[in-house]
Amino acid sequence: MDYQHLALTIESKIAMVEINAPPANTLSTKCITELRTVVKDLASMQDIQGIIITGAGRFFVAGADIKEFVPALGDEQKGLAMSEAGQSLCNEIEALQKPVIAAINGPALGGGMELAMACHFRIASEKAVFGLPELKLGLIPSFGGTQRLSRMTSTATALDLILTSKQITSDKAQALDIIQVVVPSEELLSTALTVAKSFVDGKSMTSVKRAIECVIKGNNETLEDGLARESKHFGELFLTADAKEGVEAFIEKRTPKFKHL
Repeated sequence: MDYQHLALTIESKIAMVEINAPPANTLSTKCITELRTVVKDLASMQDIQGIIITGAGRFFVAGADIKEFVPALGDEQKGLAMSEAGQSLCNEIEALQKPVIAAINGPALGGGMELAMACHFRIASEKAVFGLPELKLGLIPSFGGTQRLSRMTSTATALDLILTSKQITSDKAQALDIIQVVVPSEELLSTALTVAKSFVDGKSMTSVKRAIECVIKGNNETLEDGLARESKHFGELFLTADAKEGVEAFIEKRTPKFKHL
């Protein structure tokens, strides 16, 4: 498929999705639609094992397209639809059963920060900044920011960042556990590719997808339910060819040859 706001490249079974909507990579309705389409497509592609999302140019994503808000003002249903579209995109990214890494090359503001938080792992350039400035517009974060940020950090930290609308550096975001790695700009994509490969190389995708599901879904349920899911998936894996191969390879002291079955 030809994308108007995205560029898609594939290297070593890792897909690189680059948001390219100059000048600031805003999440317009069309951009969100394209991102949801590419996420769905990549989910169904058996030869893709990991995904990196990044931005072209100076920005990762500057936020939603504020110009689209103007004709929607005064219409609650239009506002609701915008929020639901952004939340659906972020939920679909988070629910992917393949590792998704945000390679944050520049400012990740509003919807851009919310998009990054939906990814499974976040690597940021030292030049990146983060913020949720929606209250300055008389609005609130609505692509999942009020929920994911508090789960990722704490209620107090989430309220601080949201109510002050302040921007924080990559180092500060790392200290708050919002991102995991900070690197020089020139090392961002190579580091993201290395991390993505480390998540899948030598692994069976049948176990990778179950591990992701257990962690993501377990974050929003009771410990009892999370443990039940963990046990269920562990038992299911005993029926797979890859588990048989992995255990036998370990005993025989050789590298396993997984077929992802």
